[in-house]
Amino acid sequence: MIGDQAPEVAFEGPDGAETTLAAWRGKPLVLYFYPKDDTSGCTREAQDFTALAGAFAKAGVALLGVSKDTAKKHKAFTEKYDLKVPLGTDTDGKLLEAFGAWVEKNMYGRKYMGIERSTFLIDKEGRIAREWRKVKVPGHAEEVLKAAQEL
Repeated sequence: MIGDQAPEVAFEGPDGAETTLAAWRGKPLVLYFYPKDDTSGCTREAQDFTALAGAFAKAGVALLGVSKDTAKKHKAFTEKYDLKVPLGTDTDGKLLEAFGAWVEKNMYGRKYMGIERSTFLIDKEGRIAREWRKVKVPGHAEEVLKAAQEL
């Protein structure tokens, strides 16, 4: 995927309107997929990106988190933790599938489909510059910021 054009799949943007990643073209974008609003790992990840939002903005890099949660859940999540990262909604999973972030998971021997915590750094022309799969939250936002600053 690195070097490929980011998939142009419609999803619900932070403002509630249908959009594609083309709306962010012209500046680099950190697109991260996370499993669920208001869970421990997802909250920590959103808080870490929020803490660095100013540094990303200074570097000219936009942030966008995406999950299958509804816009209503995103609003409550954002307000509860005073998040500064815009959140998009991919209820039908098409964007997740296009990025390979909708995967088979296995918990206690039970297999199911779910969101793999993944992050993509997309350059200003819309090409994937870096990707992180099976993300572990501690230190991740800092690593992504460093890569974004090097673009």
